[in-house]
Amino acid sequence: MDAGARKPRPGPAAAEGGPGTLVDAEIEEPPAPEPIRVGSRWQLLYLGTCLVLIGLNLRTVFSSFSAVLPEVTAQAALPGWSVVVLTTVPVTLLGVFAPLAPALARRFGAERVLLAAMAVLTAGLLLRPAELGLPGPGAGQGAGHLPALLAGTAACGAAIALCNVLLPGLVKRDFPHRMGLMGGLYTTAICASAALGAGFTYPVYAATGEWTRALWFWAVPAAVVLLLFLPAALRQPRVRRQAVKEGVSVWRSPVAWQVTVFMVLQAMMSFSVFAWLAPILRERGVDGATAGLIVSVSIVLQMLGSLLAPALAARLRDQRGINTVVALMTGGGFALSIFGPLDLVWVWAGLLGLGQGSLTAVALTLIMLRTRDGHTAAQLSGMMQGVGYGVGSTGTLLVGQLHQATGSFTAAGILFLAVGLLAACFGYRAGRNRFVGEGPL
Repeated sequence: MDAGARKPRPGPAAAEGGPGTLVDAEIEEPPAPEPIRVGSRWQLLYLGTCLVLIGLNLRTVFSSFSAVLPEVTAQAALPGWSVVVLTTVPVTLLGVFAPLAPALARRFGAERVLLAAMAVLTAGLLLRPAELGLPGPGAGQGAGHLPALLAGTAACGAAIALCNVLLPGLVKRDFPHRMGLMGGLYTTAICASAALGAGFTYPVYAATGEWTRALWFWAVPAAVVLLLFLPAALRQPRVRRQAVKEGVSVWRSPVAWQVTVFMVLQAMMSFSVFAWLAPILRERGVDGATAGLIVSVSIVLQMLGSLLAPALAARLRDQRGINTVVALMTGGGFALSIFGPLDLVWVWAGLLGLGQGSLTAVALTLIMLRTRDGHTAAQLSGMMQGVGYGVGSTGTLLVGQLHQATGSFTAAGILFLAVGLLAACFGYRAGRNRFVGEGPL
């Protein structure tokens, strides 16, 4: 779009919309004071396509690494601690960098920050399989890959954190009359990103015989999207904005904390699935290609859940029932994938996928359902993403530590039964028809 092609930001009334309403990237920014000329239909179509394609690159980092984890561990001679770090750090950084996104967007413009984030993501994906150091004495071939794996993975996590926060705001700003459609496409793209990483990484490895090429493969779509988004991002004017300080403090709201803890528990399960489901299946005797296919099918079902659950949640008087059910489905499906009968592994993975997609979607939908205005909704979104991803990353860490300590994933299955039960309890509390700023019932 050209420099004058921005739409006006919807005010609080618009931001209170339905389940498809998305939260602004620039968390405390007031609406534009005057209407601004709208860009052409083709410009908006081009921008919308770029945003969806960016979403299609935001989960391959997690699922691609786990798809070839046994091969990377063996051929790169990775120590046990590094595997835990590599599966935990990117999720932790989602929480660390999420609060920085609004300030960066206010200073430099959301499009430019998003463009820079995609550049960092592409660089991280290129760096991740590189060999920067020399193997030490007695180390296996490829031991020098560890520094690049750590640095590249950290860069990817930081970049994805910024994209997570900025993308919904751009969708809300430029597609106020198509937020339901664009929100669905964006959510589906993220789920599809995880499915693609899980399903195609191992076949690339099998075809090339090198895990480095299997991981390098995912830098290609990121680079293509970076180039596609470049013209749209550079056309946007650089405008500095002033933050607004009034309104409800979500950090002192019991309702906000109930929603946030619900988000933390769902993040613990969701990112543990991305990081560990394929290795769990591989350890149970499933071959690499089949394990990747099972994970992909599970994630496809996540897409179905993420499309259907928000609409159902918004039509209900409150969300206590749906929150409880999808939390138990997710925790139970994850646990059964670990110690349930292997003959029914497709059933357990399907239960997990449908539950997990629905759980993530209803947790995000609560941002709108538990707030009365757009400013409070944006504050709650920032709180949920910062705390949710930061603390939620402990799930992948705990799974790795339990596996190292016990030599199996059985203890992790018990852990996620407990996490699922806790998520059901907090989901029940968060699902009551209350609003941020009101006291508890």
